[in-house]
Amino acid sequence: MATPLRSNRDFRLLWLSGLFAVLGSQMGALALPLLILKTTGSAVQAGAVGTVSVCALLVTMLPGGVMADRVERRRLMRLCDAGSLAAITALTVAVWYGHAPMVLVLLVATSGAVLSSVYAPAAFGLIRAVVPPDQMGTATARLQARTATVKMAGPLVGGALFGIHEALPFAAQFLGLLLSTICIALVRTRSEARTRAGSVLSRRELTAGLTFLWQLPYLRTVLLVFGLGMNFAFGALTFTALAVFSDNGTSGLGSGFVITCVSAGSLAGALLAPRISPDRHARALIIATCWSCVLTAGALSWLSSALLAGVLCALCMCLSMTASIGFLSTLLIVTPEDRIGRVQSAAGFLSSVVQPFGPLAGGALLTLLGTRSAFGIIGGVLAVSAVIVTLAPSVRSGAAVPEQEPDAPFEPDVPFEPAVPEGARPAPARTAHDAAGPGAL
Repeated sequence: MATPLRSNRDFRLLWLSGLFAVLGSQMGALALPLLILKTTGSAVQAGAVGTVSVCALLVTMLPGGVMADRVERRRLMRLCDAGSLAAITALTVAVWYGHAPMVLVLLVATSGAVLSSVYAPAAFGLIRAVVPPDQMGTATARLQARTATVKMAGPLVGGALFGIHEALPFAAQFLGLLLSTICIALVRTRSEARTRAGSVLSRRELTAGLTFLWQLPYLRTVLLVFGLGMNFAFGALTFTALAVFSDNGTSGLGSGFVITCVSAGSLAGALLAPRISPDRHARALIIATCWSCVLTAGALSWLSSALLAGVLCALCMCLSMTASIGFLSTLLIVTPEDRIGRVQSAAGFLSSVVQPFGPLAGGALLTLLGTRSAFGIIGGVLAVSAVIVTLAPSVRSGAAVPEQEPDAPFEPDVPFEPAVPEGARPAPARTAHDAAGPGAL
């Protein structure tokens, strides 16, 4: 009989490690642009920090997955933590003494993104080794609830510390990373893939995760529609709602309420997930999420109440979180041990690559066409996604665990051919660290 999660020492350590690391990163993410704004007065330079970070993450995400399948994952996580500690130490000292040049800030933001692109898939592989498959759904929900809670509290704490002294949020981030490193060092489980040595940047290695996802129809359809399409459209929807309910920037009360509701919906979904076994109802939850977003877009085109808009967005986010937990649980279980890093990175890349463009599209539609037309077009895009997910045979059939020889080495130059039996049900569970909206996998 498997050890309950509450008695699983290594899982508790990984949960705490993520808690400290995410809390620190949330404080630092808020403090970096504030620091640039305060020292330079330039909103352009402050925005450049986020742009550089996102670009670095996207560029290194696929190579990071390859690295996570080459190096023992616990060791790789410790190396990433050590690199992050060095970068944050340099920034904290520079800010404390009142001299933090833009070059240093950009280097810290870039190094953080690069290390995160390696750390995340390594963490996925280690979680898989620590948590049994039948408990992965509950573990995923607990990790998501932790992240959602920290995302609500982290910026508030970081802003308060920044108000006392500019260096304090970065000092707190250093402390969080140090505690995270200690927790990882205490984990006893080892997780090492059996991948042969070869070029990390070879085309076959970089695309191995994408190839795996493409060859399982269930994963392919859900990621392309729910991950790409819904992420893009929901980003446009929420940005348009923020703009409309802030009275075009004249009031922050309405938009702030909508943001709070989205965060609360995310937390509620993570807390609800263990009670409804989302891995067994992933298709129904994905369909419900898509159609709830369609109805929300239609309602927002006529509503003038920020309260109702916030409640509707919270409902969409709650459903999205539970659906993502169910799908991502399946993704982790059906992926072979020796390529979990590359598959996780590929799924993250597909889900993240369109996120920066959603708000841009929403703002353009709002400016050119007005409120009702903007919400109407966004609702149309969401409706197309909802119809595809509802009717697609691949989504109805689900995903099956690929059959493979337990001790067979992985050949990186040979495309994986998964077996997908007709009518297979999704397998349980996975560990997602973040979900930003419907389809945020």
